[in-house]
Amino acid sequence: MMNPENTTSVIVSMPEPRLEGATGRFDKVAGDTASLAGKADGAGVAATDVWLDALADGLSQKAWIELDLSARLPVGLIEALRNEVEILDRTKAMEQAGIGRGTDLVKDRGVRRDRIAWMEGFTAPQAELFSFFEMIRLGLNQRLFLGLKRYEAHYATYQSGDFYRRHLDSFRGRASRMVSLVLYLNESWGLEDGGELRVFDAMDQDQVVGLVRPEAGRAVLFLSEDVAHEVLPAKRTRYSIACWFRQDEVPLPL
Repeated sequence: MMNPENTTSVIVSMPEPRLEGATGRFDKVAGDTASLAGKADGAGVAATDVWLDALADGLSQKAWIELDLSARLPVGLIEALRNEVEILDRTKAMEQAGIGRGTDLVKDRGVRRDRIAWMEGFTAPQAELFSFFEMIRLGLNQRLFLGLKRYEAHYATYQSGDFYRRHLDSFRGRASRMVSLVLYLNESWGLEDGGELRVFDAMDQDQVVGLVRPEAGRAVLFLSEDVAHEVLPAKRTRYSIACWFRQDEVPLPL
């Protein structure tokens, strides 16, 4: 069904946003376990049929897409999400990330050094974002018949010097993570700040096909089982959100 032979990045342009701010203070921070939620009401979020068509075409033809969501998401939402993760970071509510799940979890700082906090959708900014994710889930199912049943997401913080070596988000045949989305939250991010996402060809994992700067509103969507990627060392604190659209009903090992 997928044809990843051409993996050139495509930047999809965005119309004016339809919603206003989600900038209120949150009253519950993200938890430390993955949520099984993923069925939020997507009404009003600016994800049109034409835009969803472009996402599906990009994934099926190129395996990955670079997006600009700064005008696609509600006004003020990226700032509100960044405020949340900054508070989580300052209050040391984030935990060291690992590889695997449950008893197979390995925390190897030679592979990845970021810290994470799972999102549960309890705060107003997270609920707004989950509405957007839900529209993507439904849109990809309708167009690519992926059978995506849910999604999970977490905040990630990379301090100066942190990185994540080349990896895949899912192993083929696990029927778990099928599509990955990474959204960046960093204002005024320059070339000197590092921390880019390096993307490798789906057919030749030694060939680099993209280098994405983690600027606020920038995002990447790609096939979890096919597209290897890595986070280059950051030169200052770097914030992002990672979301995975899954085929399974309950969490399985990665």
